[in-house]
Amino acid sequence: MEVKLSSYNNDWYKPGNAVKRVCWHYINLVFFKSGIFPFYGFKVFLLKLFGATIGKAVYIKPFVNIKYPWFLTIGNNVWIGENVWIDNLAAVTIGDDVCISQGALLLTGSHDYLKSSFDLIIKPIVLHKGVWVCAKATICLGVTCYAHSVITAGSVIAQNCEAYGIYKGNPASRIKDRKIN
Repeated sequence: MEVKLSSYNNDWYKPGNAVKRVCWHYINLVFFKSGIFPFYGFKVFLLKLFGATIGKAVYIKPFVNIKYPWFLTIGNNVWIGENVWIDNLAAVTIGDDVCISQGALLLTGSHDYLKSSFDLIIKPIVLHKGVWVCAKATICLGVTCYAHSVITAGSVIAQNCEAYGIYKGNPASRIKDRKIN
């Protein structure tokens, strides 16, 4: 058997109506993916306008890319750094006091490489209270990071992270416990 991309069909995937997606594409381009509009409050307003659930004191730096805000829930006191990409084809839930550092990538979609049609696969991501996703780290689809876990810089996590665990590497593994003073 071979991969036949001509047989790819994701008609089952319905991320929202086309007008809403096109409008969000341009809002995202101008107000989020660029550096010309650094105002946090207005970004939160726009995300809510497009269906996101957002808490208080959410700071979204410039050059952030968010696929679909209607699949996004963010708690209170959340920091999202420059060049973060939230590729949320499925739900992404970010708890209170979460820090997502520069260049981090949250991926809710992939492809079934065992099928010749290379089918789309989507699964949610959940980041519980106090999680830190360090710079350039990647969180893969279906992952839950439990309270206060840390994914170190450049790490790729494709498994659930235990509470207070520090994870490092590609693939990331638990290297020690996080002890908060």
